[in-house]
Amino acid sequence: MRPLTEPESPAPSYPDHWEADIVLRDGGTARLRPITADDADRLVSFFERVSEESKYYRFFAPYPRLSARDVHRFTHHDFVDRVGLAATVAGEFIATVRYDRIDERGRAASGDADRAEVAFLVEDAHQGRGLASAMLEHIAACARERGIRRFAAEVLPANSKMIKVFTDAGYSQRRSFTDGSVHLTLDLEPTAASLEVMQAREQRAEARSVGRLLAPGSVAVVGVGRRPGGAGRTVVERLRAAGFTGTVHAVNNALPEETTELGGAPAHRRIADVPGPVDLAVLAVPADQLPDVVAECGEHGVRGLVVLATEHSAQRQRYLVQLARAHGMRLIGPGAFGIINTDPAVRLNASLGPYLPRRGGIGLFTQSAAIGIAVLEELDQCGAGLSDFVSAGDRADVSGNDLLQHWYEDERTSVALMYLESLGNPRKFTRLARRAALAGRPVVVVRGGRHSGGAPPRGHTVPVGRTPHATVSALLRQAGVVEADTVTDLVDTGLLLARQPLPPGDRVAVVGNAESLGLVAHDACRAHHLQPLPSRGLGPAARPEDFRAAVAEALADPGSDAVLVTAIPTVSEDTATDATRSGRAEHVAALSEALRAAVADAAVGKPVLVAHLALDGLATELATHGIPAYPSAERAVRALAQAARHADWVRSAGDSGRVPEFDDLDAPVATAVLNAALVGRPAPSGPADAASGAVELPAADAQALLGAYGISVVPTLPAPDAETARTAARRLGYPVALKTTAPHLRHRPDLGGVRLGLASEEELLRAHAELAEQLGDPAQLLPVVQPMTARGVDTVVRASTDPLTGAVLSFGLAGPASELLGDVAHRLLPVTDRGARELIRSIGAAPMLFGWRGAQPVDTDALEELLTRLGRLLDDHPQIAAVELEPVVVATHGVHVLGAAVRAAPPPPRSGYGPRRLPAY
Repeated sequence: MRPLTEPESPAPSYPDHWEADIVLRDGGTARLRPITADDADRLVSFFERVSEESKYYRFFAPYPRLSARDVHRFTHHDFVDRVGLAATVAGEFIATVRYDRIDERGRAASGDADRAEVAFLVEDAHQGRGLASAMLEHIAACARERGIRRFAAEVLPANSKMIKVFTDAGYSQRRSFTDGSVHLTLDLEPTAASLEVMQAREQRAEARSVGRLLAPGSVAVVGVGRRPGGAGRTVVERLRAAGFTGTVHAVNNALPEETTELGGAPAHRRIADVPGPVDLAVLAVPADQLPDVVAECGEHGVRGLVVLATEHSAQRQRYLVQLARAHGMRLIGPGAFGIINTDPAVRLNASLGPYLPRRGGIGLFTQSAAIGIAVLEELDQCGAGLSDFVSAGDRADVSGNDLLQHWYEDERTSVALMYLESLGNPRKFTRLARRAALAGRPVVVVRGGRHSGGAPPRGHTVPVGRTPHATVSALLRQAGVVEADTVTDLVDTGLLLARQPLPPGDRVAVVGNAESLGLVAHDACRAHHLQPLPSRGLGPAARPEDFRAAVAEALADPGSDAVLVTAIPTVSEDTATDATRSGRAEHVAALSEALRAAVADAAVGKPVLVAHLALDGLATELATHGIPAYPSAERAVRALAQAARHADWVRSAGDSGRVPEFDDLDAPVATAVLNAALVGRPAPSGPADAASGAVELPAADAQALLGAYGISVVPTLPAPDAETARTAARRLGYPVALKTTAPHLRHRPDLGGVRLGLASEEELLRAHAELAEQLGDPAQLLPVVQPMTARGVDTVVRASTDPLTGAVLSFGLAGPASELLGDVAHRLLPVTDRGARELIRSIGAAPMLFGWRGAQPVDTDALEELLTRLGRLLDDHPQIAAVELEPVVVATHGVHVLGAAVRAAPPPPRSGYGPRRLPAY
């Protein structure tokens, strides 16, 4: 492997977690890292390339060169009171930033001083790429970690670019003008404005990085064989056949000198021999040659890479990504099938696919090449069109999150289809997917391996199977992601969402010429919780104009929200003759035109879709008019149901509720309990570390923690022997309950470990003796006494902090409903009042809370308050790893928490608040 030109022996205190790869405003990348004593030569070389004007703005005086003292001062840091960061490309500095801790008088300080002076210097050739803005985010994060809360900056009035960097950052700031310079003070605590600015800049940069991969002006294919066949030669031929509007170059290092053309493209021995810039290189070389080829591409200034070869070694994948990013390149792959862009201005087919798909509004991202091929073929058979396609393979660098950033501002894309085997950053993914859905670009996802434990880890990803399936589904559902069960479902749903409006409700008008197919459609609607309206049967001899009239009538009906057309060949048709086949083709064309006209004339916001049997060519004909067609009624209805659920989400997304405010919360008490439990425990270094090492709070501490947020646990006193039980009952007051709390008996009421309604001392002592006789030594049973509470519905409330997805609140009925049938609902924090209502009502057994079969309804308002209080507790205190409240008895009036367990652990840093960076491989 080629070595990277970075320091090899950093200081022992070197904060390597400050290193980061960042995407710049133009889509290129840079490496950001702390400056060390080994960087003296790099610093001097960088300073020599900076213009005299930029030096003057930095030092307020002519500063032609750095003295030896300057070099020492700017490269020797303690990473606490003095910190310097450098942005590098190909190992060379292109920008620097530093802070020095100062006191209120502006003098050098250390220790408790919470103020620092900050200054930047950006090489002129790289100004305008957003380097200073990105570096401000990172140096601010470093400063906050070292106890610094404010930055002071002194800027010359003529240095408008640097003033804009500070004023546009979104931090709270103060500004004054003294002694001929502008004095700025920034409060470094993240604000809503600074987070919004950071995310907006991240979106533009990452979108640009993908956009320039998908719209290159020139493509070089490295590893093109001299004979037809092979991956490299195939890609060259696909590029030329698609009519790529840029230039194509073929590279083969074993090429004879006299060979000037391969596959119709100019041929070169090395990437360095290609004249002019190369925007995209497709690498079709064996895996063992990749490091050298990637380095050569970086040295030539290539802007992005598609790596077709599969690299199974995680270490080598890591090195490839580091090498590419160090040279400012993004990388798709390894193991990529390729990329496609159908824009007529580009016409890019840099893939192994046989043709350029139709132009359309579907964006497609897959990790699996095989799935990508299958989806492309399915879309082609349906007559659907694509905007872009990216097969990322091992997804070592460019991920689905990057594509969501691109599609968000790509007007050509109306729906995103994604096959994911893993989620690299679930919280970021859902943030981006929600934003896209609210902008009218729904995201449809099918997850591979969700029921089989997840796919093996690939790249910097986290297998979706490692986080509970229900948790991931809740995460996606709350973000407005449409989750498909199969690849077929993915395509079917995408066809409908790409061109048709969302249904305003769930009432479906079924129009068709076959009673049997209409009946199938009705049954499918009911199975998917849609409301089929009485069928408009047209009879087996219906003509295209009959379909047009019936569809127009159904669309005009204010009682319908969607129209499903069912069509089969007329019974008089004989498929055996060529003449009849020709007539059927004419019938298909006429039917397609009739449906198009009906939709165009109606001009209402209702979707129209078609289920047909044995009408070859109808799907393709209708696709030209934006009407999706399916080979079965079941598939059509399933896609419509997905669209209806997404429409419900869109309608409610603007009113997600509010997080209730409570006057009786005592956060300091909760903090004190948790701090005492975690004293001496180090903060975790990452998600895996955070998931282990949690400590269970003693019962008294757990009750104190919950009580601080208004969640009362019914008093529980131990009863290891008869005398202690008697004393406990007297203290609590009769009637009481006696129950065992041993782990092996806690959830087994069928074994007789619970005795309720003990109204006297005699009954209590008899029950205690019976427990010992039936179940063994009382000391092993851990019996307890509780006062009796009102009867009601027993429920279970749990909360846990998943290191990847965040805190999750779960709710279900106690017993078989949740334990055996898995009837449990999940909600991600924060929990709003609306979210709590939906959580309670989303389980299958919810009717038992609302008076099922004449029973008395229970106090769901009190239950909602409990859920929101628990949500606030976890949101305010990320040290809480898990809470289990079981059972929670929901009575006619009020709720009673009979058992509680709490686990705590030092939390990892919260994502979303740190500076933007590419995922660490």
